[in-house]
Amino acid sequence: MSQSPDQVNFFTAASPDKDRTTLSDKQALMAKIAADPHRPAYHFLPPANWINDPNGSCQWNSQYHLFYQYHPGGAFRGPRHWGHAISPDMVHWTDLPIALAPGPDAIDKDSIYSGCMVINQGVPTIVYTGISGTRESPCIATSQDGMVSWQKYPGNPVIAAPPPGFEVSGFRDHCIWQEGADWYQLIGAGIKGVGGAPLLYRSQDLYNWEYLHPLCVGVAEVTGQMWQCPDFFPLGDKYVLTIAPQPDRVVLYYTGTYDREKHLFTPEHKGVFDYGGSYYAPQSFLDEQGRRIIWGWLQEGRSVAAHTEAGWAGVMSCPRILFLHPDGSLGVRPVPELESLRGEHRHRERLSLTGADMAQAPLFDQPVKGSCELIVELDPGDSARCGLRLGYSFNEETGIIYHADTGTLEIDRTASSRSQEDLHDVQGGTCALSPEGTLKLHLLLDGSVLEIFVNERVSFTSRIYPSQTNRVNLDFRVQGGTARLLDLKLWELDSIWTDPTRELPEGSEKKLTYS
Repeated sequence: MSQSPDQVNFFTAASPDKDRTTLSDKQALMAKIAADPHRPAYHFLPPANWINDPNGSCQWNSQYHLFYQYHPGGAFRGPRHWGHAISPDMVHWTDLPIALAPGPDAIDKDSIYSGCMVINQGVPTIVYTGISGTRESPCIATSQDGMVSWQKYPGNPVIAAPPPGFEVSGFRDHCIWQEGADWYQLIGAGIKGVGGAPLLYRSQDLYNWEYLHPLCVGVAEVTGQMWQCPDFFPLGDKYVLTIAPQPDRVVLYYTGTYDREKHLFTPEHKGVFDYGGSYYAPQSFLDEQGRRIIWGWLQEGRSVAAHTEAGWAGVMSCPRILFLHPDGSLGVRPVPELESLRGEHRHRERLSLTGADMAQAPLFDQPVKGSCELIVELDPGDSARCGLRLGYSFNEETGIIYHADTGTLEIDRTASSRSQEDLHDVQGGTCALSPEGTLKLHLLLDGSVLEIFVNERVSFTSRIYPSQTNRVNLDFRVQGGTARLLDLKLWELDSIWTDPTRELPEGSEKKLTYS
């Protein structure tokens, strides 16, 4: 596929007239974005504009590749492209030209939706959903130059239509794996009036596909009408299926067994992958160390007008490692590569606090940097509630509170922002204590991003928008009894961004992003 200048330019929204976008326009946009307190310092996002689902995640020839849904026309939903970035460590990134753009073929003239990437006899091969009006079509593109440029298959689509015999709700998003000489593909779908049902296909060459049956079928009233972004993979001695049900917009997972003769998945354990209200459309891959890595899209929690004006929208979660707990539940932790960003370190331990009403104790004498990592171990004791408060200027605060009576953790965003257009709600879910009766919280705080991993069993990911994010006060809170903060380790984290306001030569726009 040939690429026009607009297709490789990440800054087409800098001017109403794209043909007359100047270098100073681009510098002004980058300077504006760099000054935005809500823009993360170490989470991945493109130089500007809209980003959503991760696509084609992989490691190839020791380089990590992240493709993603991208709209180069502005920081709002629009015709989707595939952006592309590479990294040696999943921390420091270099942007490459846009991999896929809509058209000129009629089959994908409106958008390039989500998909995956596999290596087929040494050839990098993307399977994606082409959008033309309401039609959703599985398509293929390949690269012959090390994943820099991509050529669409002239015979697209490789599957002409959903299988006959029932009416589907959606026919998009792809997961592909190989068993012996055969390739298998899941396509996100649902059976109208029944529930979510990822559809299973088989092929020997990725171009000619035989429909088999649904891998498994959900119940619409319980798990949604359609399952987007299915991801299916072995982990330990089990198989895992992650889904993004519609219209619920939450990520669920199942662990269970897979019959390779009948090609059927039997769920044994179900769980919510993330309770924070912002994490969606995850995709995983196996890296060269044998680790199962997963990414997710962190949706905005501010108005369309706000992120359009800001010039950027959407963030990738930090890369996470998946593993199985002995009880069959899914385990999750951030990749250790993020530790390379650790700077100034602070430590606090053995703090006991009692309060009939909400008692509060500062954890440090001075505010800490707003881009930081915390590992906190709490003993709830006999308290009704305990947790942390993130305090900002202008009386803005976010609460992270454990409720002993319900066994749930909540992220309280009711006072996170002064803007009435930002989300003001409480997000939470079930959160089991450790066998020792403690709560270990691993927090990643980064501008408007808050990721929390609880006892390596579940995550809570939210977007928060305080007026200033560069410094934050940390407090320990307790109500209705006594709780103890057993240990707290904090590291300020360095930014991965280079100076966006430096002089830019013409043609270098796509390389502006990361150190």
